[in-house]
Amino acid sequence: MIEVFKTNVRKLNTSEALIQKLLLHFPDTKINFDLSDCDKILRVEGDHFSPAKIIEFLHSCGYQLEILP
Repeated sequence: MIEVFKTNVRKLNTSEALIQKLLLHFPDTKINFDLSDCDKILRVEGDHFSPAKIIEFLHSCGYQLEILP
């Protein structure tokens, strides 16, 4: 399963820190940001994760994101 999110993350060091936090909660996933994209993409790949939980977690960290169609 692959899910792609539009985010408001702007800085590389922020994205790196968020990846580390996300991997603690979703250890069996591959996670990366594409901050050069106009939508500041967060891409999550794995077999066992909930997109709603990803959204909830990043909202709790103060960031906005939504699933891209």
